[in-house]
Amino acid sequence: MKYQSQKVAYAYFLCAMALFGIQVAGGLLAGWVYVSPNFLAELLPFNIIRMIHTNALIVWLLLGFFGAAYFLVPEESERELYSTKLAYLQLIILMVGTLGAVGSYLVGIHGGREFLEQPLWVKFGILVAALIFLFNISMTVLAGKKTAITNVLLMGLWLLSLLWIFAFINPDNLSLDKMYWWFVVHLWVEATWELVMAAILAFLLLKLTGVDREVVEKWLYVIVATALFSGILGTGHHFYWIGLPSYWQWVGSIFSTFEVIPFFLMMSFAFVMVWKGKRNHPNKAALLWSLGSSTVAFFGAGVWGFLHTLHGVNFYSHGTQITAAHGHLAFYGAYVALNLAIFTYAMPLLRQRQPYNQVLNMVSFWLMTGGMAFMTFVLTFAGTIQTHMQRVVGDYYMEVQDSLSVFYLMRFGAGACVVVGAFLFIYSLVVVRKREVIEPGLATTVAGE
Repeated sequence: MKYQSQKVAYAYFLCAMALFGIQVAGGLLAGWVYVSPNFLAELLPFNIIRMIHTNALIVWLLLGFFGAAYFLVPEESERELYSTKLAYLQLIILMVGTLGAVGSYLVGIHGGREFLEQPLWVKFGILVAALIFLFNISMTVLAGKKTAITNVLLMGLWLLSLLWIFAFINPDNLSLDKMYWWFVVHLWVEATWELVMAAILAFLLLKLTGVDREVVEKWLYVIVATALFSGILGTGHHFYWIGLPSYWQWVGSIFSTFEVIPFFLMMSFAFVMVWKGKRNHPNKAALLWSLGSSTVAFFGAGVWGFLHTLHGVNFYSHGTQITAAHGHLAFYGAYVALNLAIFTYAMPLLRQRQPYNQVLNMVSFWLMTGGMAFMTFVLTFAGTIQTHMQRVVGDYYMEVQDSLSVFYLMRFGAGACVVVGAFLFIYSLVVVRKREVIEPGLATTVAGE
């Protein structure tokens, strides 16, 4: 760690990991409800469990992005953060809003729009926190050195924050409502978040492989161009069946096909950089997470997304467990694994210690990745059967759900594996054995800076 203000990231990472634990526990609970539908039905209904699961996911990923920005921007800009006080104020606002949202859900107060269920005051709090962040990080970059990594990161985070404004638009017309809703949900995860992912991945590979910055930057700009080109009009694959003009079926199908490209480029980029760098960096776990993130993202977001994105296929498959299979693997690969990669790289530096508990950390990678892969295959098979029985044969929804019970049981087992891996990961980063402590002055050298 080169700059004192980078320590702000430590608080963000700890809060993110706490919410990560809550998120996976909520997911496991929701998975059991699929096996035993009446479980906690009166005390904690399924829709509330699902809200907590999905909202905790979004918030902890955003905390990870913000923390990553506060960690890498000072190093890239070669100066201290503009204001550490603003950074901590932003974190307090986000955590108070998160706790307030969860409390509201538990007593039945929510907006009712999937992923955007937060009460209005929480939405405003998130907007204020985003504005504080943009001001703080932009002032830091403007006063310091500009690099491709900070440019792309800032572009992604600015667009991410501006798109949040659509969360406040809730028209009475259902078609317009869903259209604006997708402006947030799709353009976050399949456009602006991809820019953030590419920037953080580029930073990690620059540090872990030792490849020349020029090489990394050329790849980065190509990835960004393809992500925006495909992602913006790729929104059309959500406009097929919500009452919008039929031309979206062709626009969505064509540009969604291109959405595979940026994820393939990110996977290729990661492996080529490692091959070119040939650097024996001591933090092997961070490198594993970086390569794993780009690889799983390609399969989850790219391949599994393409499986049901063409409108002729999507007519039958939309809203089935195939969607759930794609969503779980895509989020895990593209954003969960990436955040865990930057946590794994940065935490030892922030705590001025050697990369620690790496074996446990890598075991957690294989537990979570294996569990998520098995869950994806199980849900894909379940979704294929559901599509045939429900959309082709015409069986009733609940009869079909009963027929899928064995798949839901297997999905729960896979989820349990992911939860064990998640808590093992948190343990591996938070708990440090005494013999792994080194002198503060040696921390940068050991981490390969």
